[in-house]
Amino acid sequence: MSIFLNPDNANFNEAVHSKIYVDKTGLIEYTNSVLSTTAKFICNSRPRRFGKSMTADMLCAYYSKGCDSRELFQPYTISSCSTFEKYINQYDVIHIDVQWCKDQVENINDIVNYIKESCMHELQNEYCNIDYNGIISLSGTLSKINDETGHRFVVIIDEWDVLIRDNADNKKLLEEYIDFLKGLFKGSQPSRYIALAYLTGILPIKRTMTQSALNNFDEYTMLNPGPLASFIGFTEGEVKGLSNKYNIDFDRIKKWYDGYYLNHQHVYNPKAVVSLFTLGVFQGYWAQTSSYESIHSLIQMNFDGLKEAVLEMLSGNEVKMQTTSFQNDMVSFKNMDDVLTALVHLGYLGYNQTYKTVFIPNEEIRQEFVNSVSEDKWNDLIQFERESDTILEATCQMKTEVVAKQMEKIHNTYASNITYHNENSLSSVLTIAYLSTLKYYFKPIRELPTGRGFADFVYIPKLEYKDYYPALLVELKWNHNVQSALDQIKEKVYPQSIQEYTDNLLLVGITYDSKTKEHRCKIEKF
Repeated sequence: MSIFLNPDNANFNEAVHSKIYVDKTGLIEYTNSVLSTTAKFICNSRPRRFGKSMTADMLCAYYSKGCDSRELFQPYTISSCSTFEKYINQYDVIHIDVQWCKDQVENINDIVNYIKESCMHELQNEYCNIDYNGIISLSGTLSKINDETGHRFVVIIDEWDVLIRDNADNKKLLEEYIDFLKGLFKGSQPSRYIALAYLTGILPIKRTMTQSALNNFDEYTMLNPGPLASFIGFTEGEVKGLSNKYNIDFDRIKKWYDGYYLNHQHVYNPKAVVSLFTLGVFQGYWAQTSSYESIHSLIQMNFDGLKEAVLEMLSGNEVKMQTTSFQNDMVSFKNMDDVLTALVHLGYLGYNQTYKTVFIPNEEIRQEFVNSVSEDKWNDLIQFERESDTILEATCQMKTEVVAKQMEKIHNTYASNITYHNENSLSSVLTIAYLSTLKYYFKPIRELPTGRGFADFVYIPKLEYKDYYPALLVELKWNHNVQSALDQIKEKVYPQSIQEYTDNLLLVGITYDSKTKEHRCKIEKF
């Protein structure tokens, strides 16, 4: 049995017969639609544990001549598509797992040679009646077979970017690898022998080195997932279906694991969701399987504004980000935006395509950020936590003067980074002021839909703390009387919208006077 050429369907068979399998075969309908067209070159990047390898195994099982997968795919979406029978198991498939290949060579500098020679050997054994005299490359071998037989190939490369991520300082290796990819995919001959090329990894195509080599690829990323958005992770509908099946409260699942928002679709991390339904415990699963050093080393970088941005996101705010300077590697960081962009691709931040902002997507990831900054004992975080503890305690005890005074103190401390001009800027400071809620509350909900309008902030206590901490409904006003904030809460029937969470609810009105620079606070128990 070959390792690279025409794999069987054993891996995908194992996946669909696992305790939990979510049907993503609809992706095949898309790849079928671009077969042997100018859109047949696809690079689909996504974070760890988002089903990259399972997708590669699925495509292998469907296209490979090395198996008969009709019965295996029959229960799933693709079987009802018009192209199902036309293409199933009709292609020679070359499947390369670059991470696996790294483990097969003693010297990393030999990996390109290993991949090239192994694939050539298998192809030439399969098509042994062809004269390969003088052919020294994998691309040449594929071209020769295509000339002699007319056969086209499906090439699937899993973890295609692992050398760029892990061996960025080895320029000779990277140049050799890029030349290999360029020969395999770029030019008129590859267009003839390639029916479909599917690359999957974490990072998009590197701009300075591989962009010219692979600029014929359509890229789908966590910044711009295009038509593949619903195939990156689990959709909200899919998670709701699982929550009904396993009788686990969906709203709680949403607070813990939702957060990625791709092309107007809520997307969940598959690893975290499957682990939850398998074990039945709400905790951080995905982070246990990914590299803690990834987030830790990145947010410790000494770029202006980075720590402030992390603090804002920890508090529930979104932060503006430019993606243009990121070089799609893990070494060429020039500014804060590069770091934030890398964290989006790694899955540690969500990205709002409409507003070009980033945010911490859910409770699972928020805990990872808290662990990282706590370990290094950030002075900023320690300072704000102390002030925030006082504010939270005063709020729960309805000590309005203390809340107003501490809010003013936070404002003055943070004024160099956030200036009050309206309620939006006021809200940024407020979330920093309530940073201490991280320990006891879920991420604050911004503008929760209510009976007749929107609440500014709603803090819902975690299940284990609901008997000790009240839910908080906070209304902010700029240049208004503090009573007007509470009146608005009552007029718009805010409390009814969150009674399902807890019957222990505080209404908190906070105002800021731009002339006197004073904060005022009023609190009532609902």
